[in-house]
Amino acid sequence: MQQRSGYVGIIGRPNVGKSTLLNHLLGQKISITSRKPQTTRHRILGVKTVDDIQFIYVDTPGLHSHGGHALNRYMNRAALQALHDVDVIVFLVDARRWHEQDDWVLKQLRHLTVPIILAINKIDKLSDRSHLLPYLAAAAARYSFFKIIPISAKNGDQLLELEKAVSDCLPQQPHLFPADQLTDRSDRFIAAETVREKLTRLLGEELPYALTVTIDAFEDEPSIVRIAAVIWVEKSSQKPIVIGEGGERLKRVGQTARVDLEKYFDKKVFLKLWVKVKSGWSDDEKSLRQLGYGDCDLYPAHQQS
Repeated sequence: MQQRSGYVGIIGRPNVGKSTLLNHLLGQKISITSRKPQTTRHRILGVKTVDDIQFIYVDTPGLHSHGGHALNRYMNRAALQALHDVDVIVFLVDARRWHEQDDWVLKQLRHLTVPIILAINKIDKLSDRSHLLPYLAAAAARYSFFKIIPISAKNGDQLLELEKAVSDCLPQQPHLFPADQLTDRSDRFIAAETVREKLTRLLGEELPYALTVTIDAFEDEPSIVRIAAVIWVEKSSQKPIVIGEGGERLKRVGQTARVDLEKYFDKKVFLKLWVKVKSGWSDDEKSLRQLGYGDCDLYPAHQQS
């Protein structure tokens, strides 16, 4: 049988479950999640090879119509750039409500020629499934989607049907990545994102958007991974919030991040955290590049058919 392989863009507004979907499809967590919108800031690639089919999923930051700070503009660029070099798009929306931002995202997709699958997520949150029928009808009237599939990314409902629809759209070509490769992201990136996830989940509404994480040192030894990470905030007043009384919050972040990292690396992890200030980093293009938010060639291995 001839091999199929291709890029699958997972697109949608913030907080519709794109990262949860990617993790469930891969069967392993590589993209961080939280209840807060815009947790995902980078384009993250996840590879799943099943026999002769290779799915190359591209998780993207949530698309939004408002520009905002330089960080927001970077996230929009990362998401929109991902649209131009994929073979199929999974457009994710929330089953409970079609939002005006969903219309804005759909507008960005209309000029594309690749198949678009509408995945209506969070059906597990519906108190009455009968409400789904008029939603499906209204969605079908908005655009000629390749398929419309109600799913629950959290519970795994209908994900096999979603993958079947995706596989039908993938081009016949050799696999682009080794069969055992999970992501294109480095272990350092995974470590930094894991720490940021725990901070996002533990802190209040505003502060997560004013912090980021970089890795100062990463040593992968046979029986242990040693990691030194820096948590960057924008103001001196934010440092004690991250650290917590007596260092308790920072300690909790380290403990919960270490549990996930030990699962990911399958060995013990020693994690050391510092908190430093970089004034106004989220609205400064130069600072963003220094902190790892530079634009990059998204698909260096993509073979155009």
